[in-house]
Amino acid sequence: MTDPSSSSAPHKAPESATPPSETPTVVMEAPESKAPRRALQLWIHRVSVFLFVLISAVTGVLLIILPWTPEWTDNYLLLSFPALRNIVSNGFFRGMVSGLGLLDIWIGFWEALHYHEHP
Repeated sequence: MTDPSSSSAPHKAPESATPPSETPTVVMEAPESKAPRRALQLWIHRVSVFLFVLISAVTGVLLIILPWTPEWTDNYLLLSFPALRNIVSNGFFRGMVSGLGLLDIWIGFWEALHYHEHP
């Protein structure tokens, strides 16, 4: 008797098997690859919070100071609209814009103080 494993004829796949090009590939991530991705997401979150606080602070300072400078009313955009220039030069309007600047600074620093990293 002959042993089928010792035969010199190559082993053929059954006819019902799908060709290798049509088989779905499942890629499983190794547990080690999640750590760098998590660290990258953490740093992206930290940088985004820092940029939010920085932009809020700078915008707030500009909104506090700019309405009280001469450039606020004496600019090229308002020369064509005298009615709008009267509204913008009103003290109440300037104070309201400065109040929005204070609010903007407060929101930025509140976000910085309440920053939490999720484990």
